[in-house]
Amino acid sequence: QVQLVESGGGLVQAGDSLRLSCAASGRTFRSYAMGWFRRAPGKEREFVTAISWSGGLTNYADSVKGRFTISRDNAKNMVYLQMNSLKPEDTAVYYCTASRTYYSGSSYSPDYWGQGTQVTVSS
Repeated sequence: QVQLVESGGGLVQAGDSLRLSCAASGRTFRSYAMGWFRRAPGKEREFVTAISWSGGLTNYADSVKGRFTISRDNAKNMVYLQMNSLKPEDTAVYYCTASRTYYSGSSYSPDYWGQGTQVTVSS
């Protein structure tokens, strides 16, 4: 089992950058694929990005490709989401997730979820 705690959310202006962090518990962190989802007001939860256990494979939603970057530090049990050129439509609660399933860079299915952190982008 792994527990996930997000931080780094906040209120920013369009065009600004923000970095979300996710601290994971457990000694087997390096065996999990990790990812981020988000839920905007009045919308369904959507996939944002995922990263393999080694960090060698990543995938992004088209809406964030080229602006967001996921990374991980297995020595620190941390996952990060660097968000640049933020837009008002990026406003959402962002959730850190972990998956026990081997991630090959395509389909990502999380088993564990954090509580979420609010990101608000004003125009």
